[in-house]
Amino acid sequence: MRNKTITNLYSFLSEYCLGRKRNHFMPNGFSIVRMLLTVFLIVIVFSIILLSITRRIKLYAYIVKQKSQLLSIDTALELFKSEFDGYPPSDALGEDGKSYCGAIKLCEALDGRDLRGFNPSSRFKREGKDDSGIPLYDSNTLDVRKGPYLPLESGRPFRLKDLYQNIGPFDGNDFVLCDVFGKVVHTEIGMKINMPILYYKADTSKTAHDVNDPNNPENIYDYRDNHALLALGVPGKPGKKHPLYEDPKIFYEMTWNTRVTGPSVPNRADTFILLSAGPDGLYGTKDDIANFDMRWKPE
Repeated sequence: MRNKTITNLYSFLSEYCLGRKRNHFMPNGFSIVRMLLTVFLIVIVFSIILLSITRRIKLYAYIVKQKSQLLSIDTALELFKSEFDGYPPSDALGEDGKSYCGAIKLCEALDGRDLRGFNPSSRFKREGKDDSGIPLYDSNTLDVRKGPYLPLESGRPFRLKDLYQNIGPFDGNDFVLCDVFGKVVHTEIGMKINMPILYYKADTSKTAHDVNDPNNPENIYDYRDNHALLALGVPGKPGKKHPLYEDPKIFYEMTWNTRVTGPSVPNRADTFILLSAGPDGLYGTKDDIANFDMRWKPE
């Protein structure tokens, strides 16, 4: 639409302002009115072009910033692994059987449930207690905490209740790390905030990446790790659903490493996947950004 507008303006400029069209209301030859109209139309054309370029540059800057954030999270997870001999889990439920998805576990591992460091005694339960029922995240445990592994300004943590009106099966006080695009309006203060970073840990005991059967029990990655979070919908858009929620096959299509011949395998088959909803704020669309070179494009 923008290109058509520029073309039409250019045609008008050529035909009418430069005297290339005969029998027009303006006389041929030089006139002050014609010169001013020419200058005016040139300014309009260049303003449209400049606006388009500015928007593209701004979007590109955000994309670069998002990739940088994912790299920071990636590095923080490697620090966590070096200290605890493994990456944090990403299962949909905590060990207590309550909803405690991958995105929430990611934030706990890197910054702690209260953003003051991770407690090594954690079993990633939603209730935030150890096996004997002692709270792990109060002022009495600060001296045993590790990290934070990720600076808060890099992770952009927000509580679920600040993002969603209805937090479903989750505890609204739990934090998630958020992306850089500012697509969500804070539920209380009206400030623009961001969409959660989804985290999926590879199960290296499995061998499949079934792009046709999301529920294949041998899949290395499990889309259900964050499915309940996606079920909360799109903040600020009642009734709107994420494509990744409506069709879980998309997860396996977008994470498929198509450069490997033979049976399908995922990118980062032995580590983890991080996923941002991208500029449109929707998971499962062409502008999603991951911690690998995503070549997938929706049909």
